[in-house]
Amino acid sequence: MHKYRKLLFSLGLLSSLSACAGSEPASQNVPDTRAAIKITIDPSKTYQTISHFGASDAWSAQFVGKWPDAKKNGIADLLFSQDTLADGRLKGIGLSMWRFNIGAGTAEQGENSGIKDEWRRAESFLNNDGTYNWEKQAGQVWFLNAAKTRGVSSFLAFPNSPPVQFTNNKKGYADNGKSNLSAGKFEQFAGFMSDVVAGIQKKTGILFDYISPVNEPQWDWSDGGQEGTPFYNNEIAGITRSLSKALLSKNLSTKINIAEAGQIDYLYSQSNKPGRGDQIKAFFDKSSAEYVGDMSNITPVISGHSYFTTSTYKNAVMKRQQVSAALKTVPGLQYWMSEYCILGDNEGEIKGGGKDLGIDPGLYVAKVIHNDLVNANATAWHWWIAISPYDYKDGLVYIDKNKSDGEYKSSKMLWALGNFSQFIRPGATRVAVSGISENEKLLISSYKNADNKLVTVIINSDSAPAEIELNIPGNEPTKRKTYTTSASADLQPGNKPGNGSAVTVPARSVVTVVDLVK
Repeated sequence: MHKYRKLLFSLGLLSSLSACAGSEPASQNVPDTRAAIKITIDPSKTYQTISHFGASDAWSAQFVGKWPDAKKNGIADLLFSQDTLADGRLKGIGLSMWRFNIGAGTAEQGENSGIKDEWRRAESFLNNDGTYNWEKQAGQVWFLNAAKTRGVSSFLAFPNSPPVQFTNNKKGYADNGKSNLSAGKFEQFAGFMSDVVAGIQKKTGILFDYISPVNEPQWDWSDGGQEGTPFYNNEIAGITRSLSKALLSKNLSTKINIAEAGQIDYLYSQSNKPGRGDQIKAFFDKSSAEYVGDMSNITPVISGHSYFTTSTYKNAVMKRQQVSAALKTVPGLQYWMSEYCILGDNEGEIKGGGKDLGIDPGLYVAKVIHNDLVNANATAWHWWIAISPYDYKDGLVYIDKNKSDGEYKSSKMLWALGNFSQFIRPGATRVAVSGISENEKLLISSYKNADNKLVTVIINSDSAPAEIELNIPGNEPTKRKTYTTSASADLQPGNKPGNGSAVTVPARSVVTVVDLVK
């Protein structure tokens, strides 16, 4: 989780992305409505397998989960539902992963926590006497259950800080950019996390598939903006080893996911944080002192966040290609883009500040998703706070900042993510797309689900519509379903003729095309 403040630096890169399955240098063709652009999709040529699309419950779910039933269920439907209404519209975006924030106890400290914004404090299950209160974090537990009942298949738990009882300064944030947990407390912290996994399973029947023990360990976390602490790679390795033992001792099958890098640069380089970067090598190179890849309950995944690396087009693609190249040094290692919202000024292309429910941020986010999937070969993509009360481009659903009740509204960022998450289901494989030069304004990627549905996502950020002819050699689907997100549409359904027939992609829109293939 980022802090909504200016970091010491910003590498801002526009999330303009590669248009097709390859990643060659881009040409800047403008969509031409005078003739259909002929695209060929080859399901036999495959890339990565998609695990899930997700978002987190920090921090608003702690309150919204206690709102009136109709409203919190309406929000849950927007995030998780795969249902179709009678008129063909979709209830929501069908997220397949939900991230649960394990609080450090700053909510119980109140103003003494040093975190001024009450909405960024978090409760803890841990009492001061070492016992647990499983009635805490009740609003978040409600959303956990709501996700499960709507078909969400994967769950991940993550703390931003160890419990305040364990930290060096007894607060949920650090002092002077120093780690807020001593090595002597690693086992206690690990025991706490494993206790929470077991406690939530007993309370809800939900066993977390994954747990991420640290979050954005490169940042200082010293301003009291939220819970958080920095860690060096050797500290992360120590915590991970302790957590592995703690989970195994309780016979919990939960896998450990590391290391939620604050920027993707830290996955493949030291950058400006010696000892906190080059994390692919640190944790998954057998020659590294921090190597943890041989543990039975470490998932073969490295996680990072796309912040400050989405502008300009050229740099955004380059950095993701570097992630992809670094992954190839470790056979079988996957990459999850595990947190993003629009931050900073992004080279002047779009600013994080200022709530905007419109299509501009929706298109920007769609481009980021495309780039992360196509150029970094991400197998998962996760949004930051699903529910936002802030005047910032950080939410999928926006709410009044009211702890007991309020109104809520969906954003185009929600629906643009839905062009991917609702249709590209866990187990889908990205497939080859050819026939168009890479073009920032017209981006196309395609995925084949386990049920043989071929999902093609087209992002047209140009001011003119585009005609796209999708050809699937050897397959002749007779019907084609489309779903459009634009300034006036939220995954609006439509039907089109099948193979070889042109699909009109409106100006400034995201269109998902669904075909049934062999």
